Amino acid sequence: MCMVDLEKASGAGPQRDAEGCLAVAIRLPVRIVVLVLVVPVRIVWDALVVAGRFLRDTVLRPVGRALAWLGRAVFVWPLVGLWRYVVVPLARGVGWLGQVLLVVPAVWLYRWVLAPVGHGIAWLCAWVGAVLAAMGRGLYAALVWLGRYLVVVPAVWLYRGVLMPVGHGIAWCGRQVARGVRLVLTGVGFVLYWTVRVLLVLPALAVWRWVLTPVGRVLAVVGREVAAAAGHAWRIAGHLSRAVGRFLATVLRWTVAEPARWVYRSVLTPVGHAVRDAVVRPLAEAGRSVGRATRQALASARLTARQARADVRRMLFGEPAERRSVDRREPSAAEARTLGSSTTALTKD
Repeated sequence: MCMVDLEKASGAGPQRDAEGCLAVAIRLPVRIVVLVLVVPVRIVWDALVVAGRFLRDTVLRPVGRALAWLGRAVFVWPLVGLWRYVVVPLARGVGWLGQVLLVVPAVWLYRWVLAPVGHGIAWLCAWVGAVLAAMGRGLYAALVWLGRYLVVVPAVWLYRGVLMPVGHGIAWCGRQVARGVRLVLTGVGFVLYWTVRVLLVLPALAVWRWVLTPVGRVLAVVGREVAAAAGHAWRIAGHLSRAVGRFLATVLRWTVAEPARWVYRSVLTPVGHAVRDAVVRPLAEAGRSVGRATRQALASARLTARQARADVRRMLFGEPAERRSVDRREPSAAEARTLGSSTTALTKD
């Protein structure tokens, strides 16, 4: 399989030819080494997977289900019962009591006491606010007039006549100083730029172009080949592991499963049938007959006790009065006419 892959890879065309002699030289040794290293790891991995699945199906899943049922029985069901039969009724009772003792009195107090008092206070505050607003508007107008003629007008005159000329002169001086500083900084920056470029950038660019790039390409080719070899080795190890697993399964089948199946079918099943026919069924039939006899004896004993109680009751209290049966069916049309005529005759008499 590996040789087939190598032949296909060597005849892949211009893409493989573009890789160069380095990739072709390191591909086969790397794949052989990786295959030798990966096959035991893949076999151990497959064995661990099979063991883990067997442990999950036979131990962990039943234990988990048992623990889940135990958790529900110990925690969930008691809490649900406590919530359903204790907390919810108690909360409903407390809610009804709170509504009767707190909500209804609070609503009545708000509707008939606090609301009228609040309306009165709001009307009073509105009237006082209107008066204060009128006073405030007059005071604001007075303060605006005083501020305009005592502060704004002198400030405008000071700004136009004094501060504006002084500011223009200071701004012109600042622009000239900034222009000189900018020229100085431009010259210093030009010198530093060419110094850093000659001393740092050009050597670093040369190292990157002539040293790091070839080394990186070589390492990339080596890493790509190692990754491809690891993939091929992992697939080959999977096939080998599957073959080993099938061989072990066949061995276990013919050494353990088939003999156990033969023993079960040829020995245990006939013995079980014989035990069932000779021992279990006669014992079950005897048990059922004993049960029937016991039930009949108990029924006869109950009947005897019932008759004895009836005899004692007749001796102490006498015969019970006979109950007269009442005909509850509806009368027919002929009976209704006969009953009506007899009732009319009795009324006339």
